[in-house]
Amino acid sequence: MKLIVQIPAYNEESTIAQTLRDVPKRIDGFTTVETLVIDDGSGDNTAEVARKAGATHIVQLRNHRGLSSAFVAGIDAAVRLGADVIVNTDADNQYAGADIAKLVAPIVRGSAEVVIGDREVAKSPHMSSLKRMLQRLGSWTVGKASGVSVTDVTSGFRAFSREAALQINVFNPFTYTLETIIQSGNRNLGVHTVTVRTNAPTRPSRLYQGVGTYLRKSVATIFRIYTLYKPLKTFFAIGSVLMFAGIILGARFIWFFEHGSRGHVQSVILAAVFLVTGFQTWLIALLADLIAVNRRLSEEVLIRLKKLESRPQQQQQRQPQKRDRDRQQRPQQAPPPAAPKKADTQWVWLLDETKIEDLDETVRDVPQAAEESEATQQPRRRRRRRGGVRHAQDLPGNRGKHLAGEGGGENE
Repeated sequence: MKLIVQIPAYNEESTIAQTLRDVPKRIDGFTTVETLVIDDGSGDNTAEVARKAGATHIVQLRNHRGLSSAFVAGIDAAVRLGADVIVNTDADNQYAGADIAKLVAPIVRGSAEVVIGDREVAKSPHMSSLKRMLQRLGSWTVGKASGVSVTDVTSGFRAFSREAALQINVFNPFTYTLETIIQSGNRNLGVHTVTVRTNAPTRPSRLYQGVGTYLRKSVATIFRIYTLYKPLKTFFAIGSVLMFAGIILGARFIWFFEHGSRGHVQSVILAAVFLVTGFQTWLIALLADLIAVNRRLSEEVLIRLKKLESRPQQQQQRQPQKRDRDRQQRPQQAPPPAAPKKADTQWVWLLDETKIEDLDETVRDVPQAAEESEATQQPRRRRRRRGGVRHAQDLPGNRGKHLAGEGGGENE
């Protein structure tokens, strides 16, 4: 099995070398451990430093596209390189590289397809109390949206099996951490969590400028992904709330009307607006569900295309190993005897029946060796061809005349 550790990096020339050095060279269950650095349009010498530090593969993006785009580019490159398991880690050396073996262990055992590294945020001395509270709240919300229990949803230290990596499609340009967990849960991929260690921070986070920005973008991401995978439930719930509000306002107007009050016309107008809007939202829920079915079918086609694109390169990498095993297992055998050379079949196209007799003497000049070789083979299926005959003893002419001169004629 091949393990590829991918490292998205943007202006990380001061930390990328240490991150690469911390990656273990050997891990139980894998014959090959490789590293892949994705240079997200860095303005410094990140790619050159990574090359000198021993990175196995380097993918350079011409422009800075963001963390999500770099993550997707790394997943695509790792799959094409034939990775059986892919580990994603940060380039600022936040996570302990020695815990990669612990991270991939559930995938090697076959008990998980996606493994998230838990930093134990509640005990982390590097985070403030406000961040720890928001982290727990976000993990609970993502757990409800995805149906899986993950204690550290923003952790970038995670492992994917090849099958899970092929099924992940990241749409959000902000971050991949929340989206991949929700997708894994809705695709029924086995998601596990293991405790990992972290190093002291080397720089402040560049993903967001403040807690408010991060909170706003995270809420929008969760709502968008949840709506993408469960549109019927989402829009039906919104429509039900609007319908309930319209019914309450309508009942209020009826109650006042029954008790002799002729006012409260505003309640009727608002009730009509809420009822109509709620009914339209229900219709939107049905349409969104139909679109979601089409999207799932399109994703299945995309997954099959990814598998077809990555299969030739994976087979090409494994062919040398297969040939070596075949040479060791195959006993030495003598080369098979060469088959006797078969005489070329000659065709003569006739225009007149009387010309067949004129060709008898010419056909008798066919070498005797060719006749004996043809006689040892099974007769071929005779085909009728207009205006043509074959110069061979077992192949009659197309006009009912045999050209070998022996054995008489044979009609088809």
